[in-house]
Amino acid sequence: MDEFVSLDAIGQAEAVRTGAVSPREAVEAAIARIEAVDGRCNAVVHRRFEQALAEAGDIPADAPFRGVPILLKDIGWRSAGDPYGAGSKIYDGVRIEEDSHSVAALRRAGFVVLGRTNVPELATTITTEPAAFGPTRNPYDPAFSAGGSSGGSAAAVAAGMVAVATASDGGGSIRIPASLCGLVGLKPTRGRTSLGPYAAESWGGLSVEGVVTRTVRDTAALLDVISGAAPGDPYAAPALPGPLAGEVGADPGRLRIGFVAVHPRGDLPQDPDVAAAVTRAAGLLESLGHDVTPGHPDALADAEFPRHYGTLVAANVAAELEALAAERGRPVEPDELEPRNRLMIEGGRAMAATDYLGALRAMNAHRRRMATWWTGGFDLLLTPTVPVAPYPLGWISDDDLWPSLERAGAGAAYTSPFNSTGQPAISLPLHRTAAGLPVGVQLVAAAGREDLLIRVASQIEAAQPFEHPMAGG
Repeated sequence: MDEFVSLDAIGQAEAVRTGAVSPREAVEAAIARIEAVDGRCNAVVHRRFEQALAEAGDIPADAPFRGVPILLKDIGWRSAGDPYGAGSKIYDGVRIEEDSHSVAALRRAGFVVLGRTNVPELATTITTEPAAFGPTRNPYDPAFSAGGSSGGSAAAVAAGMVAVATASDGGGSIRIPASLCGLVGLKPTRGRTSLGPYAAESWGGLSVEGVVTRTVRDTAALLDVISGAAPGDPYAAPALPGPLAGEVGADPGRLRIGFVAVHPRGDLPQDPDVAAAVTRAAGLLESLGHDVTPGHPDALADAEFPRHYGTLVAANVAAELEALAAERGRPVEPDELEPRNRLMIEGGRAMAATDYLGALRAMNAHRRRMATWWTGGFDLLLTPTVPVAPYPLGWISDDDLWPSLERAGAGAAYTSPFNSTGQPAISLPLHRTAAGLPVGVQLVAAAGREDLLIRVASQIEAAQPFEHPMAGG
């Protein structure tokens, strides 16, 4: 069944639809692959194989993704009857009573949930190395990080355990693991997917749900499945012209694209592989007929942005733990948390309401300044996804706390601003280091324009097909 697991989700669905593979055989193939390679990756922290095999026989024949296996990120993405970890033992004993809006949509589409994937504790950093569950290793080289916070999902897809896995992104947590694991990772527009019924928003609107995949067409199709508002959602994304699956292969026209290879703040490390990835992508886009010139929003250089962003995250994570304390009937004590999160929670709890509102006001102003660049004639912005080269496990460590916090902030310098603005952004696997490690590039569109990102991404994919060597053996 190696041929089956190497297919993307649309290809797997077609194999089931034509009878080449039964839903049970599809699930068995994914289980066998997980058992064969996850010892190397440590991507799957909760396995529900028996339930998945039982569920495979009960899927309606007309479900578009009947029998296609999927893994869920173990923060958000709540699935009925399953435990919930969020990279920490503080959730021990918590079991989910009801599917979230997006998980229910996946089940209706025919996907079979095989388990939940590893995340850093509380999803607050860009590497997946939680003390509670151990590190997730990059399938391309187990000494390297798979990124965070959707590192388990990205490693699982890159290693061929499943064709697609769910993810979320509050500062780059879809795009950064996609970059490090050689995948497609699209952060949708704020409000495109719903967090209901468990939450109205996450991290004050910074975080959204999406997927990591190996192909653009899978990304488009999966977003079609999970997109849509639920009653009471606080945000509404601009309506798309039609299904995103219909945008794959559509002509994007001649676009005006600005690009930047060195962060305009001027305080970040520079890496030749990162610069080469952007330069090559700019040349490819130009060869496809687009007008590609150096340029970026002035607001990207805002030196105060990281501080305001950190204020919002700290306050929201502290509030989430207060809610958990009420749910489990006892407070979350500092010594239950990793040092990084202990420091964050202490800051969040000590914060004045005026500090939070001041940061929110600054972020709102930042969003308006950013938006003017797209209204001024540019269609897309091309940047690195991560401004540093792929990094080893331990590069971000609580044993080296303050330098690690600075490294994590630098690693999200190109991604987190677009969590603030709510714009859609996609990471594409267009470069490899000399050692064969993936390096992604990011394209950012105006709010609501996932359709444009899918058109351009599929154009790029057709011109330079993405390499997926089934990393991990």
